[in-house]
Formats: sequence, C-alpha cells, structure tokens
Amino acid sequence: MNSTNPFFRNKSFTSNNEKVYDAEVIGAEQTMTVNGTINKSFIMLLLLVASALFTWSLENSLVFTFGGAIIGFILVLIATFKPQASPYLAPGYAIFEGFFIGGISVIFETMYPGIVIQAVGATFVTFLTCFALYKFHIVKVTEQFRAVVIGSTMAIATFYLISWLVSLFMPSFQPIHQGNSMMSIGISVFVIVIAAMNLFLDFDQIEKGVAHKHPKYMEWFGAMGLMITLVWLYIEFLRLLSKLSSRK
Repeated sequence: MNSTNPFFRNKSFTSNNEKVYDAEVIGAEQTMTVNGTINKSFIMLLLLVASALFTWSLENSLVFTFGGAIIGFILVLIATFKPQASPYLAPGYAIFEGFFIGGISVIFETMYPGIVIQAVGATFVTFLTCFALYKFHIVKVTEQFRAVVIGSTMAIATFYLISWLVSLFMPSFQPIHQGNSMMSIGISVFVIVIAAMNLFLDFDQIEKGVAHKHPKYMEWFGAMGLMITLVWLYIEFLRLLSKLSSRK
C-alpha cells in the first residue's frame, strides 16, 4: 500500500526495477535526489504564490478561479500517466492551481477578513511540524500507518463524492460537513489531521524514489505530488477557520 496521493501511487514511483533505475545505467547525476526534489518544490511554491497574487489583484477572478481548477486537474491527470513530462507539467500545475487558490482565497477573505493569512500560517506550520517529525524519526511510516491513512483518505473522498452527488439531485440537502455545527467542525478537524498524515506518506515515497534511483524528472513528479497535498491542506484550513469565524 502506497501513498494516497495519486502521484505517488503511480508505478513509476514505486517500481523496484533496478535494471531500469540503476545509477550505473542512467548515471548518478541523472537520478532523483532529496535536495533536487526540495528545490523543485520551492520553485513550484513561488510560481503558485505569484499566480495566486495575480488572481488576488483582479476585480473579477471567477474565470481564472474555475479555469485554473479545471486546467490544473487536467495537468494532474496527464502527469499521473506521463510522469516523464513532469518537468513541463509541474510548473504549469503550480501556475494554474495558483489562479484557483488566489480566487478561492479572495472569496473567503471577503467573507472573513484575515482568514487567509491564518490559513497560510496554519498550513506551513503543519508542514514544517510534519517534516520535522518525519526527519527526526519521531513518526515512522509503517504498513499499519499506511493502511490507516489510506483507508481514512478513501473514506473522506467517498463521503465528499456522495454528498456532492446527493446535493445535485436534492438542492435542499445539507451535508453534515457543511455549516458551522460542532459536528461539522469536528469533521473538518479530522480531515485536516488525515491530510497532514498524508504528508508523512509523501515524504516516505520521495525517499523511496531516491533509494530506488529513479530518473531526474521524478523530482518534478515528487514536488508536484507534495504540492497537491499542501493545496488540499490549505483549503481544509480555510474551511475550518471559516466555520469557526461564523460562530462568533
């Protein structure tokens, strides 16, 4: 069982075929490294922030918001099946997802002033905390840990999907994860915890990619996967903080 992140479940990231990925075959300088993946992640983060600020500055950002979400999703699908194209797809994903994040952030900020900076801070604190816990082996990714995180993530995805489908046919339907009830807030906290736990799986899969001497382009693939998890985490923090703010 591998990471629930769709990227890290790709066979290209979990293969043990040393015949393909052996450094003696493709050269040590052409293999994936942790530092290389970190550098690509920072590049993607800068692109995402820049495009988000662009959308933020617009008076009407709906086109960029929805367009960014759709194109970003398409790029994710392509990269999942064509990881060798990640050096081109990953930067594009960061830019278009930034358009989406910027537009969503404007909506939440208009409703609850100050919420965006709180969500950004919470996301990065969570990321740094998870990274430190993983780096110093305080949290170890075992098979049981994988099973719990994967099962929980699949349950969340199924729950969201069913709620969305029901709301399409029953406009008056109010899913329990919406609104500002204590039950809804509790669900948001649970989802954030699971999203954070996915970061541990992502870190582990990147290290495995390095150990298996995967090609250099997999650094972009790994960075793109991490970005997907961070975007999910940020959106969930926005949702939680908006629920808490609406109760005041």
